[in-house]
Amino acid sequence: MGTSAMNKDNLNGSKIVQWKQKELFFLVAYAFVFYVIIIVRSLQLSRDHYGQLYGLRQGWFIPNYLNDMSDAQWRNFRGNIPVLTLVFGIFTLLANLTRAFFNLKVGGMSIVWLLFSLAYLLYLHGACVIFILSIATVNYLLVKIFARKMYFPLVIWTYNIFFLLCNRIYEGYSFSIFGEQWKFLDSYRGSFRWHICFNFVVLRMISFGFDYHWTNQDSHFDHEERSLQSDKFRYTTYLCYLAYAPLYIAGPVLSFNAFASQLDAPQNTYSVRNVICYGFRWILSLLLMELMTHVFYYNAFAISGLWKQFSPLDVFIIGYGVLNFMWLKFLLIWRFFRFWSLINGIEAPENMPKCINNCHNLEGFWKNWHASFNKWLVRYMYIPLGGSQKKLLNVWVIFTFVAIWHDLEWKLLSWAWLTCIFFIPELVLKSASKTFKAKSAFGEFIFRELSAVAGAVTITCLMVANLVGFVIGPSGINWLLSSFINKEGLPVLGGLLMTFYVGTKLMFHINEAKQRSP
Repeated sequence: MGTSAMNKDNLNGSKIVQWKQKELFFLVAYAFVFYVIIIVRSLQLSRDHYGQLYGLRQGWFIPNYLNDMSDAQWRNFRGNIPVLTLVFGIFTLLANLTRAFFNLKVGGMSIVWLLFSLAYLLYLHGACVIFILSIATVNYLLVKIFARKMYFPLVIWTYNIFFLLCNRIYEGYSFSIFGEQWKFLDSYRGSFRWHICFNFVVLRMISFGFDYHWTNQDSHFDHEERSLQSDKFRYTTYLCYLAYAPLYIAGPVLSFNAFASQLDAPQNTYSVRNVICYGFRWILSLLLMELMTHVFYYNAFAISGLWKQFSPLDVFIIGYGVLNFMWLKFLLIWRFFRFWSLINGIEAPENMPKCINNCHNLEGFWKNWHASFNKWLVRYMYIPLGGSQKKLLNVWVIFTFVAIWHDLEWKLLSWAWLTCIFFIPELVLKSASKTFKAKSAFGEFIFRELSAVAGAVTITCLMVANLVGFVIGPSGINWLLSSFINKEGLPVLGGLLMTFYVGTKLMFHINEAKQRSP
């Protein structure tokens, strides 16, 4: 009887493998056709309407093609790549020569990097460095004074959120508000608005505060990084951490513990060869972006508002293209600075470890989009707020903070709260699925299909939330819904869900292949 049951299980297992192979062939074929349609239609839209778009400039990558420079963030970063690379090279050379010649450890390297980084900040912000150092110094004093108090979290969060809001409301302040004798300093504000970069400084100030606070606690939750001795929390190391040039402008974010420990013992996770390969992959990604912005004008369509006149299919194509453009833009920005940091011996978390097209649930998406910020939120907000025991409440607090941290705009709050609304059913379904155990091959098949359907719905919700938050704003929700909830749009919506269902099934196959690989 046991042998018969075993043979039956083997037969069923063999049939499942054969069925999955056939399914995979269909899924790949579908995905190929989908991307052919997307590419052909995108090329046609860009060719037919380029004369009506804003932000297109003369290109260089492909002769006789204009380049989509409508995104201010990408335009500024791309235009400053030569200067950043020069600064990158000089700072790296000086830092490594100094470390090798004087055999410097954490204390010495913190002073060296602090001096280099302050020179960098003076170039970026001019006299506004005074604001940065003043706010940072008061934060340091608050940490040292109140770290052993039970109400320390309230003090540090109140102080940092206060300045996060004030910096935005008063747009970095004016020296003239402190007296007419200081008005002349407003003529020396540097080339980059300091209060934009200060968002990352706020994260670092909070990180320093809590990491020091936890060294003074008898018991606290387990952290990824080993805790440091109290004597490592010096003022110079603190300022070095806040102003560390390679990660100052855009991150990635890492905890104070991780930063200070690597000043003492530079990272050894990446060999020289791995770091070089990392830089070469970044160059290939840059070339991909140049190709994309020369032939697909997705962001220009969105900025110009022209896509609102298009059919539902074209609206979907442009919306999907905008999100892929955003992903590649942030990947290039974050990896540039992470590469710079790696060369100097400081390993920061990878911000985009996964492609945007390989995420089928909200939790997985946010773990792989600005991943270092996600780790920071888990460490300093999610776990202290109660972790998984209060998950449904925590997401509202965390995403509201994330929206305010980005900027004081209603469309970002709309994005945050929409994401929370979409999060609730996913969390409930995940909780229910943990108690479900498929007792047969058919049960496993049904569960897999339902998971794929849920993935398709989740991807659609992600698209809507991100388009509302970063492109169309809350006022565009009605337009977006009306584009698809009509006679012409419903078939497109059905095709969209079918496509995301196929994409989710492909992700299942990719994950299974990774699990099988040694």
